[in-house]
Amino acid sequence: MILQKSIPHNPLETVKLPGIKPLDLKDWLVPDDAFAGQMACRDALLAEQRTQVLQMDPGALAPAQELLQMVLDHRYPGQGDKVHRPDGVTVDIDWQDPLATLGLISQEDFCILERREGSDEHVLTGAVLCFPASWTLSEKFMRPLIAIHDTVDSYDGGMASRVQRLFDGVQVGRPLWRFNALWYQSSDLHAPRSVQDRRDTSHGKDAPFMRSEKQSILRLPVSRAVVFSIHTFMVHKDDVMAQWGETDAVV
Repeated sequence: MILQKSIPHNPLETVKLPGIKPLDLKDWLVPDDAFAGQMACRDALLAEQRTQVLQMDPGALAPAQELLQMVLDHRYPGQGDKVHRPDGVTVDIDWQDPLATLGLISQEDFCILERREGSDEHVLTGAVLCFPASWTLSEKFMRPLIAIHDTVDSYDGGMASRVQRLFDGVQVGRPLWRFNALWYQSSDLHAPRSVQDRRDTSHGKDAPFMRSEKQSILRLPVSRAVVFSIHTFMVHKDDVMAQWGETDAVV
């Protein structure tokens, strides 16, 4: 099992959806105590199941390269063509394979969404998604926001309009963030689920693990694409309760 001992935000806090808050850019990509374990898992997934965890439209190469440069500047300033991860692993920077490189140097997953000419919505044009939580990248790739969320019960027409306005309005240099949280029976980080598969109803407050995603939204300054990054926390229930106490979990 790959677990953190704590979560920096209170996953049991009840918030009104979508629960968006301003994010200080210095808090965007922050490694934690599960870095080595999560990165080893990411390395294996990208080596053995690349087509399941990475998809990119050729037109998204420039935004993906722009994102890679931003992450390098943020996490590995001045390291050149190779970076040395905190766990001691050295990674070659491949500008022609930017999403895979991102998946190997950062604990976060990254989704690139673009509002291309003639589209009323942002479309998922590229992603490295090693740790999906009950969704499958291949089923969401090149689909607009409302179709990406078509299996989310709370994502109705009103919510879709609010989220699209959010993606339209996010400004360069002023990132945003939110979190979700759900009790899980399994600690598996790579947990895809097809829309054809039944939802697992065994999750609930009696489950032993809390899975909470810190989801950040930012706009790239050159391409104007929106980046949705996901930092996944998986914490045992005992540790959650020791840190945050008994309150109702957000779903």
